[in-house]
Amino acid sequence: MKPLIFLTIFIICLVSCAQQKKEIKGETEFQRELNAEFKDATTSPLKDKDRKNFDGLDFFKFDAAYVVKASFKRLPNEASFKMKTTTDRLPEYIKYGEVTFQLKGKTYTLGIYQNQELLTREGYEDYLFLPFSDETNGVETYGGGRYMDARIPKDTTMEIDFNKAYNPYCAYNEKYSCPIVPRENYLETRVEAGVKVFEKH
Repeated sequence: MKPLIFLTIFIICLVSCAQQKKEIKGETEFQRELNAEFKDATTSPLKDKDRKNFDGLDFFKFDAAYVVKASFKRLPNEASFKMKTTTDRLPEYIKYGEVTFQLKGKTYTLGIYQNQELLTREGYEDYLFLPFSDETNGVETYGGGRYMDARIPKDTTMEIDFNKAYNPYCAYNEKYSCPIVPRENYLETRVEAGVKVFEKH
């Protein structure tokens, strides 16, 4: 009888473990990767109480209209400056260039930045930072604006995918120090793409 009891217990454990391990939510690979990062205690910016009940961030539905081809203009003579953050920290950046693109029939230009400290880290030698704010901020999206990651383009064009716009960590936890979106990077339009505002528990 004992082997049968052990087998029954083993099957019950398998079923309950499978139920506990929920599938990572997300419509796109970017969304699934971000949700997995937020669910993992070793990489999540969430507070413990928020992570306990976390089952996925809220995203706008993927919209190909927000994947745009931008012209890239390098600004080689820009001086470095201290970018303001949500704390007293003042990281050093340079305005590396400008990207110009069309969205909903209108032309916009955003500054794109390079963190000088990150240059020394392996894998970040060509990393660029693209923060922006828009008319969804404080309504559907985080009030402080959102960020996008980019890499130094090989020529004068680059793709910008606003569906990959994400919130700064301080949108989830005030212990983080986050760069404040420069005023020049305000888009006078609604960017209904990327991560929405986070509802804290």
